[in-house]
Amino acid sequence: MSSLGTEQFSERSQWVLNSPNPPPLTKKFLGPLKDNKFFTSSSSKKETRAVSFLASLFPILSWIRTYSATKFKDDLLSGLTLASLSIPQSIGYANLAKLDPQYGLYTSVIPPVIYALMGSSREIAIGPVAVVSMLLSSLVPKVIDPDAHPNDYRNLVFTVTLFAGIFQTAFGVLRLGFLVDFLSHAALVGFMAGAAIVIGLQQLKGLLGLTHFTTKTDAVAVLKSVYTSLHQQITSSENWSPLNFVIGCSFLIFLLAARFIGRRNKKFFWLPAIAPLLSVILSTLIVFLSKGDKHGVNIIKHVQGGLNPSSVHKLQLNGPHVGQAAKIGLISAIIALTEAIAVGRSFANIKGYHLDGNKEMLAMGCMNIAGSLTSCYVSTGCKTAVSNIVMAVTVLLCLELFTRLLYYTPMAILASIILSALPGLIDIGEAYHIWKVDKFDFLACLGAFFGVLFVSIEIGLLIALSISFAKILLQAIRPGVEVLGRIPTTEAYCDVAQYPMAVTTPGILVIRISSGSLCFANAGFVRERILKWVEDEEQDNIEEAAKGRVQAIIIDMTDLTNVDTSGILALEELHKKLLSRGVELAMVNPRWEVIHKLKVANFVDKIGKERVFLTVAEAVDACLSSRFANSA
Repeated sequence: MSSLGTEQFSERSQWVLNSPNPPPLTKKFLGPLKDNKFFTSSSSKKETRAVSFLASLFPILSWIRTYSATKFKDDLLSGLTLASLSIPQSIGYANLAKLDPQYGLYTSVIPPVIYALMGSSREIAIGPVAVVSMLLSSLVPKVIDPDAHPNDYRNLVFTVTLFAGIFQTAFGVLRLGFLVDFLSHAALVGFMAGAAIVIGLQQLKGLLGLTHFTTKTDAVAVLKSVYTSLHQQITSSENWSPLNFVIGCSFLIFLLAARFIGRRNKKFFWLPAIAPLLSVILSTLIVFLSKGDKHGVNIIKHVQGGLNPSSVHKLQLNGPHVGQAAKIGLISAIIALTEAIAVGRSFANIKGYHLDGNKEMLAMGCMNIAGSLTSCYVSTGCKTAVSNIVMAVTVLLCLELFTRLLYYTPMAILASIILSALPGLIDIGEAYHIWKVDKFDFLACLGAFFGVLFVSIEIGLLIALSISFAKILLQAIRPGVEVLGRIPTTEAYCDVAQYPMAVTTPGILVIRISSGSLCFANAGFVRERILKWVEDEEQDNIEEAAKGRVQAIIIDMTDLTNVDTSGILALEELHKKLLSRGVELAMVNPRWEVIHKLKVANFVDKIGKERVFLTVAEAVDACLSSRFANSA
């Protein structure tokens, strides 16, 4: 090699060796919080900082100045349409959560207004949803029986809502959005599908007009309860009427037909939106005119009207169930955020704007805190049109003026409305896509699905999280360790297993560690894998005398972002064993923290600073030059 080439190698190696020290640990953890736009601003003027803070906290201030009458006309129409869908669904979801109907309506008033002021998504509609309602109805009754102590149950739900809002706000302020990502997309698909089936089975109570029903949520217990309750009511003297089933099924067919027509014919896009409210009106009139309640039809009866009453004094912050309320609140917060942010991001990608996950968490946290103080339970976003404020005002008017008209609304219609919304939670196509792309992800999907369906929501979530963590752990303890070869006519070195045309250099083994970290979990595996390759290579070279023995190992550390003391110790042991075999060790492009720790641990001095290179090609050329020089 020429002296000019040697000087270039030396200069580039110095670039790697003399890189500045990485930021301290405190900056790594506190940096994201300091960068939070809610609290900092690059502006030097206090007034500008205040305006920037308010605009960041309330995104509505950014677009309200350009809001036009045309947009309001569109929002008014979409808000009214949304309200026609929200009113019956809110009542149905409150019933699913084992709460009185008015609490579902309350939840569609205050939270949507808060989100409209603070949320960054333009397409998420806020209110009660099926999955969170079922989550509450399955977890809270384990603490307080809703039938024996309905007021205490309601108060505990408000307390759970407060904790859910606190956790969501903390996630947003501290930029802890990654916690939500622990529930992977595959696990969420399975969880939603299992929850949809469980919710559907629970609606058999209202659809069949049953009075005795299990508090369990698994499919076997629910089906067994349906059979025993139905048999008991038919054979006993209890007043059971098939009219509940007739009314429920008739309107369920109507709702599903409306959805089908709306999807097939865009001219009738409005039909699926007004179909639930239309079903409520028609079924209520039918029951009222035919006196169906006198013939065994179960009806809602009294619905309390008026503005949201304060629930501050109902929060149970000093009682014996605070810890359990916090636990349920955390689970509800994560599920609600995961569902809402997934929907919001999908719309943002379609519409071409950015959705700030941390702002979404803050907005949803604030709306749930406010909701817990105004008789609401946990709310989140669902896939529908914009205009939360118009919807909230419409629902408020309904609370003020029309709640008395809901007295004769049959319970079966609420069950049919919920059942008609469940197919959207079961995404068979996405499950099949997950199966084709990643079998391990599909296992997490199945774990969540069967866990929720046959055991409980908590077990389903636990199974999904366990499988997801097992996947991460397996990848950590068995990282990719690849032999690299040079792609002909290029300077690129790639995995010889993926690129069979790649050419290896006799006597030099180039290895890449495809892992983010060389740590206690995988350091031993990496060391033994490299040593085994050296032994295998030498054995092959004995059989093929034309090749020389392995004289150099080059480790490409481009993918390695961190190394701990166990990783450094493994490298030192590897270096000693290679030296005993007469094999040199070189490193290529160690990242910022890696080279800093290796220098502090004196590992760079042990292998020699001349054995640190910027690129694999430079390392191979240097090893070849060294070998030729030694042979000479």
